[in-house]
Amino acid sequence: MRLEIETRRFYLGRDYSEAVEAAGGVPVHLSLIPDAEYIDAAVKGLDGILLPGSDTDIDPALYGEEPHPKLGRVIPDKDSMDRLVLDAAESRGLPVLAICYGMQALNVSRGGSLIQDIDSQVEDGLKHEQGKPLGRNSHSIDIDRESLFGSLKAISNNGDSVRVNSHHHQAVNKIGEDLRAVAWAKDGIIECIEDTRPDRFILGVQWHPELSWRTDALSKEIFSEFVAKARHE
Repeated sequence: MRLEIETRRFYLGRDYSEAVEAAGGVPVHLSLIPDAEYIDAAVKGLDGILLPGSDTDIDPALYGEEPHPKLGRVIPDKDSMDRLVLDAAESRGLPVLAICYGMQALNVSRGGSLIQDIDSQVEDGLKHEQGKPLGRNSHSIDIDRESLFGSLKAISNNGDSVRVNSHHHQAVNKIGEDLRAVAWAKDGIIECIEDTRPDRFILGVQWHPELSWRTDALSKEIFSEFVAKARHE
């Protein structure tokens, strides 16, 4: 979940749960309590981990950098929680679907780094904060067709025309350990990463499939594949 500092509330948009449920899974929220014993007990009963997006940024100290002037709000509890959950998923071999901020957290947890602000740090960058309507697919991506992601039916059925929505100002920079980039925007921004180990399903996407699964075949298949892996299918 997320933490709203002003009201001290845990919260999460309904789209994630609805997408998991529609794919045949049973969504369970983990309270944002960065305590290893709590997380260990909670994860024991789960079959997979979905790391959602967030309206915050990851602390650049976690990847050895000083804060860029355009760095957004940082919530240390969120950073700590995601890292502990990823550790628990790794120790149990659970499938992981990491979305937007979640993909960035996954990469940083593996020793990777981030572009702290695309607009000011990427020359000739595309518009990656598209605004409303949120589910509109706003830009195309190039895909490694030999990857796990590239093997999805919705991709093979679309030929070279695959488009995604976009709601982020940061992006993966240096790739973390046991990860590889498998999709890119036309400006070179990494749009998808996956685990290099053949026995693991760990997929990170920079866009938000939970916003478009009702109308977009690729977004729907991402959740279906995640739930299938959680069922060991």
